[in-house]
This record gives sequence, C-alpha cells and structure tokens, in this order.
Amino acid sequence: MKCPLCQGDLTHKVDPYYYHCEVCFAYVKDRLYYFSQKKEKQHYEFHINDINDLGYQKFTSPLTNEILARISPDTLGLDFGCGTGPVITKQLVDQGYKINLYDPYFYPDLSYKNYSYDYIFSCEVFEHFYHPAVEIAQLKQLLKPKGLLLIMTHLYENQTSFDTWYYRKDETHVFIYTAQTFEYIAQQYKFKILSCTERCIVLESLDSH
Repeated sequence: MKCPLCQGDLTHKVDPYYYHCEVCFAYVKDRLYYFSQKKEKQHYEFHINDINDLGYQKFTSPLTNEILARISPDTLGLDFGCGTGPVITKQLVDQGYKINLYDPYFYPDLSYKNYSYDYIFSCEVFEHFYHPAVEIAQLKQLLKPKGLLLIMTHLYENQTSFDTWYYRKDETHVFIYTAQTFEYIAQQYKFKILSCTERCIVLESLDSH
C-alpha cells in the first residue's frame, strides 16, 4: 500500500489497522478498513452537531478564534466539510463574515469551486481524507495568494501509545497527522506554517497554485 499523501511505501504497521509512513510521518489506515460511502454517511448522521450547543461552540473555538484574530469580515471564506451543523460558519456569519459551505454528504453544491477564497477552514475533516494529496491540492488551488488554510484535527505527538489513543478509535479516521506531516505538506504544497498546535494548524499560501 502507498501513502495517499506522499506515495511512500507503507511497510511499518503499528497496529492491525494503521501504518506509520516513514516519509511524511502520518499514520495511515489500511484501506481494507475504509467505510463504504453509505456506511460513512450513516456514521456522520449520528454526530450531534447542534450549532446552538455551547459545548460544541467551545470545542470548535480554537479554530473560530484563529479566524477572528487573523481575518477581517470583508473577505470570502469556505467551510470545507462543514457537516450537519456548521457551527463555526454560524458564529462568523453572525459577525458579518461571508462564507460558502461544502460537504460531500450534507452540502454537496459544487458551485464552491467557482470562487477564489481569502481563507478556507476545515474542522475535524482532514483526518477523514481518503486521498489527502488530491484534496489538499484542490484546496490550495482555491486559495488566493497569501490565503489561509486553517485546520482543526488532533495531531499525534506520542501523547499515549498509538494503539490505545482515543482519536484513532473513530473508524472514519483514516489519516492521522503529526507536526512533521504538516511540515511535509507545507514544503510540497508551498505553504508557510503560521501556527501549529496539537489541535489547530494555520497555513499561508505562498503563491496562487
């Protein structure tokens, strides 16, 4: 099996389900365990993402706060993989921001591709990418020069043994990142890393492609 981000050979299995890529340092689920689209959608429909839930707003606040701190309302953003309850978009729109929505299951309108964006954000989405090289390249193409890509996921930084770590237990999490993975992404896709914490990453596009 090849790594879907860097195309490196995956030979080092860390548990029965995941490989560790020795090129981009991601943890990659064996494709034998990928969900079908139908099963994946059913799984997401069970997520309770109420945009008015204060706990959910607090959970997503690291990403919301990064956008509010770095980006003015007179811009165009994209909520990529917004899910059933686009809580960050709701909070930003309430403060005058303009944001397009896309989700392959719940907001499947492809017209989002007709715009160029000042920023794109994805909250708990990147770990679901079956083809991260394709998806990251697509997002890069949609960004204006100096545009920001803001990502909320959970980086594996040896917090605990990988095979017992909570984040890998979600069956739809197929690609788990480390800080080194984002260093690889920045180099390959021409981004500058503005911030990289365990839960939130901010990248700046260095050119238009």
